[in-house]
Amino acid sequence: MLTVTELYVYPVKSLAGIGVKMAAVTARGFLHDRRLMLVDEGNTCLTQRSFPAMALLQPVLAADGIYIHHKNNALVPLFVPWHPPGNAYSLVTVWDDTCEAQLYDNATHEWFSRAIGVACRLVYMPDTTNRKVDSRYAPNNEIVSFADAYPMLLIGQASLDDLNTRLAEPLPMNRFRPSIVFTGGEPFLEDQLQEFSVGNINFRCVKPCARCTIPTINQDTIAMSKEPLKTLATYRLKDNKVLFGQNLLHVGDGSIRTGDILEIKKRQPPAI
Repeated sequence: MLTVTELYVYPVKSLAGIGVKMAAVTARGFLHDRRLMLVDEGNTCLTQRSFPAMALLQPVLAADGIYIHHKNNALVPLFVPWHPPGNAYSLVTVWDDTCEAQLYDNATHEWFSRAIGVACRLVYMPDTTNRKVDSRYAPNNEIVSFADAYPMLLIGQASLDDLNTRLAEPLPMNRFRPSIVFTGGEPFLEDQLQEFSVGNINFRCVKPCARCTIPTINQDTIAMSKEPLKTLATYRLKDNKVLFGQNLLHVGDGSIRTGDILEIKKRQPPAI
């Protein structure tokens, strides 16, 4: 039996995630997931790839927004409402996409600029912005938040357990920033899933996740190393890309809870 054991929401792109017991599912993915993003002075997205200090910023959910805490208590926590005050908008760039976003106030921008050590601004994706998933993988015109490319990411706990048997020091799941973690089955079972359901929500695994350098960043100390990409490259490499986890699209809305059963509907040949 396959069971959902962990759920994560990432309110601000590339900041620390929040483990939750229940996640509401919307067209863009989990409710509040990556609806906020930091951009540079050219309105291009910022991530841990270039600014590892972003990992030290921990969001905490509140009724009407989030509090951002610095893990080292370097700054007084900042409250960020879900919707920015004022009515300032700008075009922002997320990799190959450009879309309209709403700007927060200057005090918020200054707090984040101090926190990560570079001038930046916080933006929000309004409901009127519909960023499309790559049409090669999304025939139904699915939309996505400020996430890299897809609404959600699935990883099996057995896959991480297998990796950790090969490493000198085991790594936590937060290195890989999943949305849904499940237990049961063999390592990399997610490679074989084409369609599955959790409750009344149907999911489709559309593309293995090609990993960037973020998994090499310790999410508590921001120390960097060659692992786990060095080891993963020995057995999870295809077309010069390290693959770990499955990107998801979905049909339906509702909610997912830890303890829910993951039911396989259709299998596919694994990519590796």
